[in-house]
Amino acid sequence: MTSRSKSQGLVVLVGAGPGAEPLATAEAISWINQADVIVYDRLAGESLLRHGRDDAKRIDVGKGPGRPSPDQGEINEILIREGAKGLLVVRLKGGDPLVFGRGGEEGEALAEAGVPFRIVPGVTAALAAGAWAGIPLTDRRVASSVAFVTAREDPAKAASTVNWSALAGIDTVVIYMGVGNLREVIGRLIAAGRDGRTPAAIIASAGTPRQQTVTAPLAELPEAAEAAGIAPPAVTIVGDVVTMREKLAWVEKLPLFGRTVLVTRPARQAADLSNRLAQLGAAAIAAPAVEIAEPDDWSAVDDALGRLGEFDLVAFTSVNGVEAFDRRCRCLGLDARSLGGVTIAAIGQATADALRARFIDPDIMPEDFTTAALGEAIVSAGNCAGRRILLPRADIAEPALAQRLGSAGAHVEEVAIYRTVRPAALSDEAVAALSGRQVHWVTFTSASTVANFLALLAEAGTDPAEALAPPVKLAAIGPVTAEAIRAAGLAPAAIAAEHTLDGLVAAIVRAETEDNIDE
Repeated sequence: MTSRSKSQGLVVLVGAGPGAEPLATAEAISWINQADVIVYDRLAGESLLRHGRDDAKRIDVGKGPGRPSPDQGEINEILIREGAKGLLVVRLKGGDPLVFGRGGEEGEALAEAGVPFRIVPGVTAALAAGAWAGIPLTDRRVASSVAFVTAREDPAKAASTVNWSALAGIDTVVIYMGVGNLREVIGRLIAAGRDGRTPAAIIASAGTPRQQTVTAPLAELPEAAEAAGIAPPAVTIVGDVVTMREKLAWVEKLPLFGRTVLVTRPARQAADLSNRLAQLGAAAIAAPAVEIAEPDDWSAVDDALGRLGEFDLVAFTSVNGVEAFDRRCRCLGLDARSLGGVTIAAIGQATADALRARFIDPDIMPEDFTTAALGEAIVSAGNCAGRRILLPRADIAEPALAQRLGSAGAHVEEVAIYRTVRPAALSDEAVAALSGRQVHWVTFTSASTVANFLALLAEAGTDPAEALAPPVKLAAIGPVTAEAIRAAGLAPAAIAAEHTLDGLVAAIVRAETEDNIDE
């Protein structure tokens, strides 16, 4: 945490990187976690905002074509006003604040107003574009110099101050913000002496799963970019280093490159799956279909937890159950010692890991991560007849596990230690992606996510059958979830063999690979 006093405001100019969450620095995430106010750009990355506190004020000052936005003077005033209130303000800027990011202007305005500030660097677009497109900006064999130039200078200038003649002699030239006037900028570079046959590339949405790269001789690049539909944000790289892309391109080879995947897990649990997908090249969009909430009445839970020593076995069927159990025990002044002598069962690896993180090693875990397999594992272990078993679960948990244990002679006590609630609406980003036919996969990790997602689609005025028609495919984490998809009149295209997040991702990759072979 920062050491500032609560009465003193602080504005932190934070570089968000190119927009992909994994490319944001640890320090950037740390400041976002703490912020009272987040003032953010269009290119700062929506996923980064989810690291902010729920009660943090969010102010969108992003500039974009065809949309109203505050000018720089107004942004400066916002930062000064919020910082003067004694708040911790994070100014979240795409790329790096001091590389064509106007961070200098904002820092000067804060300094003149007497508002303390800090600057946190970020991965600038040129670095992300080069790394993700497989184009080194320098290479001792062909490029010992590199220059960054913006295609958009301050309109208040009387004339351009870019020295195009000097740039023409630099080994590698990286042009920022040049999509709208690419033909003019390249024309100036060629007129200044750069050979029109020089290898060149333009990279759009660099460092994100939506990255698009076009290469061509410098003189032909504007026409090639236009034909490919290149749109901002994009950077252009000019130089012999571009030829190295033939061997160094790696993003396009990822198994899920170019695929957009909706993640229907609860918002605070979506990151694990989203990060797995992003590492394989997919664009993951959060579309929470479930929220985790506390019970309306704790009396039954508190009564059971107060008698933990009376139970012979406690069975956990989800990570949510473990986390809710832990939180409520702490509220009641209980800890892992309360489970001394009690046999612990866990449904699968993720649940077991959540227990181990709390110094509880499960005694029973089935090879197949389903409630049916968990029931059989408990029965097979001889932990049923005459035994008292506690099931701390969701309010909508299926009764099959309790019935199986009861039929084996156990005295089963179920308590709803958390509730699964349908969100008020689908995220705007998810609705827009579905409406624009940009979605390739929708992932489901429980039967409730299926039912809620379909209901939310209908409430948004979207016909589920139409929204989820091909090329959209549905992926299920296991057979129970797959059956819920079928019961809704839809067909799962991928079912995880191992009922884990890794298994779910592997099933999607397998389905994509099979489709590519068929093609």
